[in-house]
Amino acid sequence: MLLSDYQELRDLVSRFADEAVAPLAADIDKNEKIPTELIKQLGENGFLGSYIPEEYGGAGMDYTSYSLIVEEISRACASTGVLVSAHTSLCVWPILAFGNEEQKKKYLPKLASGEHIGCFLLSEPNAGSDAGSLTTYAEDKGDHYEITGMKNWITNGKEGNIAICFAKTEKTDNYKGISAFIVETDSPGYEIVKIEEKLGIKGSSTAQIALDKVKVPKENLLGKEKKGFSIGMATLDGGRIGIASQALGIAEAAFRYARQYSSERIQFGKPISSLQAIQFMLADMSTKIAASRLLIWEASRLKDNEKPYSLESAQAKLFAAEAAMWITTKAIQVCGGNGYTKEYPLERYFRDAKITEIYEGTSEIQRVVIAANELKKNK
Repeated sequence: MLLSDYQELRDLVSRFADEAVAPLAADIDKNEKIPTELIKQLGENGFLGSYIPEEYGGAGMDYTSYSLIVEEISRACASTGVLVSAHTSLCVWPILAFGNEEQKKKYLPKLASGEHIGCFLLSEPNAGSDAGSLTTYAEDKGDHYEITGMKNWITNGKEGNIAICFAKTEKTDNYKGISAFIVETDSPGYEIVKIEEKLGIKGSSTAQIALDKVKVPKENLLGKEKKGFSIGMATLDGGRIGIASQALGIAEAAFRYARQYSSERIQFGKPISSLQAIQFMLADMSTKIAASRLLIWEASRLKDNEKPYSLESAQAKLFAAEAAMWITTKAIQVCGGNGYTKEYPLERYFRDAKITEIYEGTSEIQRVVIAANELKKNK
């Protein structure tokens, strides 16, 4: 796509975000639920199937376009932004990248339209950053598998119809026995145990899922048996671009609010934006946002061109997440006591920003990935 095409897309998504999403954001946070009608609109506008090819009912865009969509939706509402991100990068992408033709034809059209929402079942009570230690087991029953285990921290866990589930088909003490499956969540034995009460992104459902001998047809094995760990890690590489984009959207929202407030708030007879202390904070916010955006674009560009991007996606996620936390903190500082109240949206941006340093790989895990990639260059 040309740069002008990306700008046209940004303008389109920005209008949708401002008109259809932003007015609902405070209620989404308060009620801890994204309206079904809004999810339907996301599907109708192609935002849930952005890079799904047109032959499977998608919009046929690229990953850079997807990152722009997540950024703009998250600027209006981080909970809605992460629904789009988790659905698209953690469920749609692995089916598109590793699924066979039958799986793509069966699942992608409904995921593209929003009729089905996707989720990603990797983390467990004792397997978070150490994904290789998961204990969920898929027993081979001849013409199907039976999956049993517990999954934690599942974004879109309540809304999800289709889950990419990781389980061991061989009982090893490491990642080598892990396989990936496409699981339909209305299958007998699939149960939502609880919905987490969270600090932020409260409109996004985060569930604990129990699987008790869930029957999965052999044709729903994703990729090859015992190759699930590599599928999961490749999926998370792309997912980090989505979370970086979410963090950028939150940061942009906080910056815009603080900038506007500083121009309108009068102290000592003039707007506080005339004070150098405020100007320096705004300058640093602007610079961190610009740097985040360039890191995300570079990672997206590499992914779109089928180049290695693990290093760049980790850098983008690390920097954008930590920038969002810093920017939302400083935005509250610019607005003083007003910024600390629920009457203003800054406290919501602050709460929403924190999770971007944690999920889809903590900032510490991103540093591990970055260091490992850099140290390879010495060999």
